Amino acid sequence: MKYRKFGNTGLEVSEIGFGAWAIGGSWGEQSEKDSLEALETALDQGVNFIDTAAGYGNGKSERIIGEFLKSRSETVYVCTKTPPAPGLWPPSPYCRIEERYSEKYLRENVEERLTNLQLESLDVLLLHTWTRAWNDHPAALETLQKMKSEGLLKQIGISTPEHDQNCVIQLMRDGMVDVLQVIYNIFEQEPAAQLFPVAHETGTGIIVRVAFDEGVLTGKYSGNETFGPDDFRSNYFAGDRLERGVKRTEEIKKEFKESAYSMPELALKFALTNEAVSTVIPGIRNQNQAVQNTAVSELPELSEDMLVRLREHMWNRGFWYGGK
Repeated sequence: MKYRKFGNTGLEVSEIGFGAWAIGGSWGEQSEKDSLEALETALDQGVNFIDTAAGYGNGKSERIIGEFLKSRSETVYVCTKTPPAPGLWPPSPYCRIEERYSEKYLRENVEERLTNLQLESLDVLLLHTWTRAWNDHPAALETLQKMKSEGLLKQIGISTPEHDQNCVIQLMRDGMVDVLQVIYNIFEQEPAAQLFPVAHETGTGIIVRVAFDEGVLTGKYSGNETFGPDDFRSNYFAGDRLERGVKRTEEIKKEFKESAYSMPELALKFALTNEAVSTVIPGIRNQNQAVQNTAVSELPELSEDMLVRLREHMWNRGFWYGGK
């Protein structure tokens, strides 16, 4: 496993981290045995960064991680996320930050995170969503800075809203965040335009999520799959989204079939190529996924020619004029 600087935090984190959403639920059936084996194998392979959230099984993912880490002696950094108080997700331009992320709410929520993870101080605490309407008066981040000075938190930041990831650029330049969690993959490449250069300039640590585009970029789907009503993917791939995603993934597979990389390896290696990226956190739910995902760190880097060709597969799904 290779390690990278986590922005200006002074920490070094594994290139491949452990995405712990599935072990909390919302991704189909998941046994605790598989979850524990996944965690154990990942750490044995050199992973030292785990990402979770309050919303992953209403704290279940955090509780599993907190109990599991009691059996390990190595240093492992855990990143968790606090959602806003109930209301629109993502917040609208009219939501008031004092109502969605009040100091009282944040302190109570952080206390719950600490209890679930069995920690006295959180390594990384992210606000789970944001709106640029709050950028000029980011009271919630000021509260987290205060809690950081009190020793309750070590690093703070935001998990970007997928429709407006660039809303955090001002916050980086204003020195309001230590780290960010962003969506970056072969389809979603917009962070390379400005977000990553500013992160590099400001020393902001970058955690990449959704490197597999919720599974489609692994190449494992046929396009005919159905998901249960409680499965996150049933909404993410609503309508013909899965079919369209599979079609585009097949085009990538065909173009790179002569390469030495499988589709999951290609997707993870692409997510790691930008120098601003500190760690990529694919979802890991069993031992096999832990072995396969962590092994990608030691694979040869993608050639410049491959990177140029992969950039051509960028898919701006929010671009009205492009139709489907």
